[in-house]
Amino acid sequence: MKGIFVSASKNLSWVSVLFAYFYSMEKMVRIDDDFINASGDFHELINALKSGFASSDIITPQRYHDDFPNPEVGPDSTLLLMPAWNPGKEAGVKIATVSPENAQFGLPSVQGIYILLDARSGIVKATLEAKSLTAKRTAAASALASSYLSNPRSSSLLMLGTGALSTNLIRAHASVRPIKKVYVWGRNAEKAQKIASCLAKDSYQIEVVPSIEEKIADVDIISCATLSKTPLVLGKFLRPGQHIDLVGSYKRDMREADDETISKASVFVDTLQGALKESGDLVIPLRNGVLKVEDIQGDLFGLCSNAVKGRTADEEITVFKSVGHALEDLVAASYYYKKFMHGK
Repeated sequence: MKGIFVSASKNLSWVSVLFAYFYSMEKMVRIDDDFINASGDFHELINALKSGFASSDIITPQRYHDDFPNPEVGPDSTLLLMPAWNPGKEAGVKIATVSPENAQFGLPSVQGIYILLDARSGIVKATLEAKSLTAKRTAAASALASSYLSNPRSSSLLMLGTGALSTNLIRAHASVRPIKKVYVWGRNAEKAQKIASCLAKDSYQIEVVPSIEEKIADVDIISCATLSKTPLVLGKFLRPGQHIDLVGSYKRDMREADDETISKASVFVDTLQGALKESGDLVIPLRNGVLKVEDIQGDLFGLCSNAVKGRTADEEITVFKSVGHALEDLVAASYYYKKFMHGK
């Protein structure tokens, strides 16, 4: 009889241990777009990305990138799977789709979710809506590049595009450079005006322009976030000293800048791994012989670790081509997760 009680006592002890473990284990949280848009600071996020790119701790395998038919609307959609690990700390994967025709449904082109895990136990710590997470980290990466590549005195910006990225790109660039004047161009003038109205209370003047040619030669920074298949940034209009930030072309048949722009500029990328394979802004000039792989000056890993130099002269034209990287997603997800948990 005594043995039975001892056995029961032992079982109860294990039950207690298991209960305590599961009770104390972090509960998975859901972080939505509203929180991501309302929280955080571009200075902080840019510095977090800088530390991530300067470190060799984060492992990022080649992302899965494929197109699939979308017969109801015509153009293909794209599926992206972007994993990353910081061993012993955090891991995560973004599952995202890009559907160029989503405007007809009143939706942003990028949709998806980020799953943030504890890298030691594999526990899912959080899910984050990927739309705003992607916009924030993409804008922060462009601004990080600008901090190395644009003229430190840059005070004017031309924003090409009126999607979800536009306001974030403007604010991110303004966080690293003394921007005083912003011009917005879009194929839809009403959407361009909405961007201007949204930013009307920010610290810079903002104005909608009817054509790109009207202002492209007058500004210090040109940021382009569109789904264009024909170049919008034409080299014949550029002047010495400008910085061009190319964000939108994520397929081999898309491009935002022409061959003359690429031939005139010192070209940098977020990562060689993706930029040389996925974007028409580089794939087409490489195929045409306008650009050689060895002509590319460096990437964010090299810039942030001081292995390569950024802008070297006031008259230099610089181009930054971004296609996105899983490191950016993991760093941004970790940043917003900490913000969320701190506020609880």
